Amino acid sequence: MFIQTEPTPNPNALKFLPGREVSPSATLEYRTIDEATASPLAEALFELEGVEAVLFGADHVSVVRSVSGPEWSEMKAPILGVIMDHFVSGAPLTRGQTGEADQNVEADSEIVAEIKALLDSRIRPAVAQDGGDILFDSFDEATGVLSLRMRGACSGCPSSSATLKAGVEQMMRHYVPEVTRVEQTI
Repeated sequence: MFIQTEPTPNPNALKFLPGREVSPSATLEYRTIDEATASPLAEALFELEGVEAVLFGADHVSVVRSVSGPEWSEMKAPILGVIMDHFVSGAPLTRGQTGEADQNVEADSEIVAEIKALLDSRIRPAVAQDGGDILFDSFDEATGVLSLRMRGACSGCPSSSATLKAGVEQMMRHYVPEVTRVEQTI
């Protein structure tokens, strides 16, 4: 098995491409060892020194290292070993049910549905190329403020605010004129 690695705009995150599907139906993020118990692979990665967050995309694993932890030169080989061992073993990615629950049980307004469709079709695929994800948080129809959550390599990335303002906000304002501003929620 050959696993490629790619840098991301976030110097504290690396993207690992195992050459097979990782999490095709949902992007999964683990930010603590307690959350990671839902996934054998995430749990094994968190057992390595310096791992701060793990994100599973459709075809990749993004690992965020702690700023105060070891350098990538020390972490890369153990991470590759854990990922390889997991996929060679045939173990499931998750234990039981771990999909993202829909936070809003009410039907989305027409504007929110338009925003989510644009996120899914144009923005999330581009952000995933950098080892991250972006999620809808809320939209205030009175002010036009759209709140989004950055995950994976994009969370805490120095260029994430520029991505939101220069890329996402401009695209949203162009296709959904009701959006006046985009903000990041944590």
